Amino acid sequence: MVDSSGGVLYPARLPEFHRLPATGAAADLAAWFWIPEWDIAPGCSSRQEIVGYPALNLVVEQSGVTVSGPTTRASHRDLRGRGWAVGALLRPAAVAALVDDPAALVDTVRTLAEPSLQAEVAAAMASGAGHRDRAVETFSRWLVERVGPLDESAHQANALVEVLGGAGAALTPVEAASRLAVSVRTLQRMAHRYVGVSPAAMIRRRRLQEAAQLVREDPGADLAAIAAELGYADHAHLTRDFQAVLGLAPRTYRAGLSG
Repeated sequence: MVDSSGGVLYPARLPEFHRLPATGAAADLAAWFWIPEWDIAPGCSSRQEIVGYPALNLVVEQSGVTVSGPTTRASHRDLRGRGWAVGALLRPAAVAALVDDPAALVDTVRTLAEPSLQAEVAAAMASGAGHRDRAVETFSRWLVERVGPLDESAHQANALVEVLGGAGAALTPVEAASRLAVSVRTLQRMAHRYVGVSPAAMIRRRRLQEAAQLVREDPGADLAAIAAELGYADHAHLTRDFQAVLGLAPRTYRAGLSG
């Protein structure tokens, strides 16, 4: 199992939640699979607040299958009753086979007519002990068959996301383009075609997610030091990013972690 807190603003408020790694051929198509399961008392709700990764998510629920694009701000969902979801954080290599224009999906959710995927994942989720592993196996198998063989451009698009968001990620689009041995313009076209947002936006979102995670891990950490560690010009720049995307200042976010 992989880390389950990245991108989740208030992990303590989550219902039962798991992230499972993509394996085999599916590892080129999904960064991971995420599965929340909830059973909320009648008349109550559980608000889940997320600052999404700069990527598309393919999600199966009892009601059907949806694909959601990258977001420009924090989002939330109020969970009620009893339910589950099985989502795949898609790698760029899978996007071209599923979506014609990912930029049109920014801040948008679209329903997909994939009844066989929905039925097979739902059956796995209802299958008893080991249901999450079976759901991921089913989802992975469908994804590999649906996408088919990958060409060189798909692999290069995956490399783009690793350079912009992986360990030791590039700090600027120019640095990312240099690492990939392409022009900045080519880098921008790849990001638009396979992700839907600009390389600069991907870098900003990664830094903001890392900042939020550092605040969660050490609520007493100095915010100026976090800003410097992540390459922000100064503490004020970090605060502006928090305000623009999350709608609150870092200190306010830190105070809310104990709520």
